[in-house]
Amino acid sequence: MIVGVPKEIKADEYRVGIVPAGVRVLTEHGHKVIVETGAGEGCRIPDGEFAKAGASIADTPREVYERAELIMKVKEPQPAEYELLREGQILYAFLHLAPAAELAEALLARKIIGVAYETIQLEDGSLPLLIPMSEIAGRMAVQIGAHFLEKTQGGRGVLLGGVPGVSRGRVTVIGAGTVGRAAAKIAVGMGAEVHLVDMNHQRLSYMDDVFGSRVTTLMSNYDNIFSSVVDSHLVIGAVLIPGATAPKLVERNMIREMKAGTVIVDVAIDQGGCAETSRPTTHQDPVYVVDEVIHYCVPNMPGAVARTSTFALANVTLQYALKLANMGFVNAVRSDPALAKGVNVYKGLVTYENVARSLALAYAPVESLFEE
Repeated sequence: MIVGVPKEIKADEYRVGIVPAGVRVLTEHGHKVIVETGAGEGCRIPDGEFAKAGASIADTPREVYERAELIMKVKEPQPAEYELLREGQILYAFLHLAPAAELAEALLARKIIGVAYETIQLEDGSLPLLIPMSEIAGRMAVQIGAHFLEKTQGGRGVLLGGVPGVSRGRVTVIGAGTVGRAAAKIAVGMGAEVHLVDMNHQRLSYMDDVFGSRVTTLMSNYDNIFSSVVDSHLVIGAVLIPGATAPKLVERNMIREMKAGTVIVDVAIDQGGCAETSRPTTHQDPVYVVDEVIHYCVPNMPGAVARTSTFALANVTLQYALKLANMGFVNAVRSDPALAKGVNVYKGLVTYENVARSLALAYAPVESLFEE
């Protein structure tokens, strides 16, 4: 199979869809890899390293898309790339289609096979391709929030860890999954007072076992979220329903009651955000203010630490890319239920139920497409 790796063109996206070690594995299995020139520049991987591992270097993105059967990316295609996609081509990337009707429409119109990193799901419910990026985003969320709490950044001027004789800052993390756990770990390490909110009692019990009295765990309901949010200096949105639009748990009336100069870091913005006042921003222009509350809503947070993120992502994406290349799409999906859950669109059909529901489109179970 011919595998194509274009350069990412989303604003401030510096990651790349494969590393030289992955190129070497694919070529050793008899596949051809085409990497667009400069694709690895953002994470300090020169063309020469890809070429040394066995890749061909393409001068233009069009050459990559025209020749490749499988496109490996990091982020979803941008409007300038829509016309390059070919019917029946496998697109393997983060797609986040639920809040992106225009992108979904483009993929459906071009009859792309879209395999989304974020919905590949194991039997235990874990999301193996999302986990490393969630760990990075969760850890970054606290350091970013702490930065924008500084008075020089327009923040309230609060040091999360406090000092002797002065109260610590309070951090509320909404969602106790991978992002939430990573954020809580960093916030505790910085000495903050941490509240962790989730609707899963078993998960809260686990967090209580891990963190003990260093974290206050709260069941997710309106009253608990309201009281925690309005008394916090930093709120981290870490909610995820695989494939679906994030629920708006931080309502506008809560924002109005928050202290001036406090910060929201909405990591859920990839799926639409979990605050009513959230909208996507970029690394170049990362924040805006609503009701004197600073909002940081960058969808590709891990792109800021591009080298770490690229290698962490490549560690988990390669196995499924290799399976798709070795077995072909149909046989690979039939053989692997986790990979099957990653198929969001297939030749004009929406094949992931939460995406279909979020976009009010018809749903076609992927299993029904290959019945003999």
